[in-house]
Amino acid sequence: MNPKRVKFILGAGILMLSFSIAVTLRAQTSSATLSGTVTDSTGLPVAHAKISVNNVFSGQTVETESDASGNFKVQNLSSGQYEVSVSAEGFTTSTTRIKLAAGAAQTLPVTLAGSASPSSSGSTVPSLSSLGFPSSEVQGNAREQALLNKRTRMLQIHQKLGMVTVAAMVAALIASSGAKGRHGEPGSPTGRNVHMALGATTAGLYAATAYFAIAAPHVPGTKVRGPIRLHKAMAWIHGPGMVMTAILGAMAYSQMSNGERVHGIAKYHSTAAIITTAALATAVLAVAAKL
Repeated sequence: MNPKRVKFILGAGILMLSFSIAVTLRAQTSSATLSGTVTDSTGLPVAHAKISVNNVFSGQTVETESDASGNFKVQNLSSGQYEVSVSAEGFTTSTTRIKLAAGAAQTLPVTLAGSASPSSSGSTVPSLSSLGFPSSEVQGNAREQALLNKRTRMLQIHQKLGMVTVAAMVAALIASSGAKGRHGEPGSPTGRNVHMALGATTAGLYAATAYFAIAAPHVPGTKVRGPIRLHKAMAWIHGPGMVMTAILGAMAYSQMSNGERVHGIAKYHSTAAIITTAALATAVLAVAAKL
């Protein structure tokens, strides 16, 4: 590969990494909490109203219900713009845009058009409790909230590790210039060992990053929209790319350690590494910069 082209690609990767780190660090903020009370036009609480809290940029949606007193609470929300939709049978759906600051505990009172009071005919709208459902089923689902809390924590770790992994991959690419000489000839043993050490570190960080994404529990009712779709799509590139880069790198290291020129498919180790780094950096930027 042309040395000038490699330097240009590495320079672009470093600039992308710098921007990714700056944006992601700004995004690493403490979680916010949104709570409120749902009432009808007469001021009476609306029980079991469905509340949908959608992050406008990431597209992730969290759903919950108001309790018997009309109260609701959603925790572990990242800072940003949200669209809050509240609906209940017999009422007009209310949609509100709200901005949550880092670490804020914000209250959002919601009034639905209509009335939860008895109708003019003297009958009342039957509730789930009146139909015999146990309170454990009609109140807010504590298990789902616990899953959401765990998922949020694990994905926050996933995001931070992803940023560190990109930095390690860029460092490994830079160190590759000392691992081999021109035209695939063996470089210095020190250069090869440094490059191999950085490559192994990158692989370990990548495995840990992937674990926190895969093992994060799925919360029923959450929907994936917006930039997170691009973030997930890039995994189909950087996932196989990471495996291929490691295999080709081991082959190239073995050949150079034996005093041979890099040959065969091992010659494509650098190309695979560059494509993998670009895909992982794009995945990080898609979420951090809300592309």
